[in-house]
Amino acid sequence: MAEGGSSLGFSTRAIHAGEHHDPATGAHNTPIYQTATYAFDSLEQKAEIMAGEREGYVYTRGGNPTTAAIERKIADLEGAEAAVAAASGMGVIAAAFNAFARAGSHIVASDDVYHWAETFLSEEAPAFGVEVTRVDISDLDAVRAAIQPNTTILYTEFLSNPTIRVADVPALGKIAQDSGALLIVDNTFTSPYIFRPLEHGAHLSLHSATKYISGHGDALAGVIAGSKDLIAQVNRQIQVLGSPISPFNSWLLLRGIKTLELRMERHCANAMEVARFLERQPEVELVNYAGLESHPGHELVRNLTDGRYGGMLSFRMRGG
Repeated sequence: MAEGGSSLGFSTRAIHAGEHHDPATGAHNTPIYQTATYAFDSLEQKAEIMAGEREGYVYTRGGNPTTAAIERKIADLEGAEAAVAAASGMGVIAAAFNAFARAGSHIVASDDVYHWAETFLSEEAPAFGVEVTRVDISDLDAVRAAIQPNTTILYTEFLSNPTIRVADVPALGKIAQDSGALLIVDNTFTSPYIFRPLEHGAHLSLHSATKYISGHGDALAGVIAGSKDLIAQVNRQIQVLGSPISPFNSWLLLRGIKTLELRMERHCANAMEVARFLERQPEVELVNYAGLESHPGHELVRNLTDGRYGGMLSFRMRGG
């Protein structure tokens, strides 16, 4: 799928972006830098790295060469200035909420989100003095009505888990811009191959990288991309919360993401076949898949994703 501003295709960038031959050995693949600490030539060098005055690593909770490679790759594929990885998708969600919604702040969030994000919004945020208003994210009038002067975050999934409710990201981006809030989009169900929220007005795009980015079901991880300033604030929370990704899982993401385009094309094709099959069955009352013309968000998704709808669907049987 084409991406803005680069002469290289998506798959080429998924393979090569953010990586280079290992400077110590010339190894073709990025090594697993399985280390917690790093050595320095002097205390001055360490101080300069800690102050951000020169590149380097101090402690793997705050950065690691293997992790830096997947972060650069995700930023490239998302069309972002920067990205940061964490130990899980919930790790980046919680870090983003903590970074931009403090006591006295207000969050407007979709009423149809991942279970643990739901738990954070309904239980943890209020405990920290953050007010949360839940809305049907497909009802733009309801979203506008929910915005308050202290709203700092507008949060949604592009395709919701599991009912595939569609968020109009460009319209939500305009609402966020007008209100001074940050639009944070969970893009797990489409991946940056199918959809890149930052190109449509979002400030931050996040993924449970455990899913499509890894592609093998063997790595727990989360990634979030956006401007350098915003990502620096999220990264600080990842360090404060103690939720960094392990170097080994970063390496597994580097392995898995190389086949993202091939896998997503097959996921989309398979899901469409399954959705159309289910739609024909008399025992099935409703199929939630944006690729079906019967889905209320079909046209919006088709226009935003060039006719690719992801691999996730749900359905409801007649009689419950």
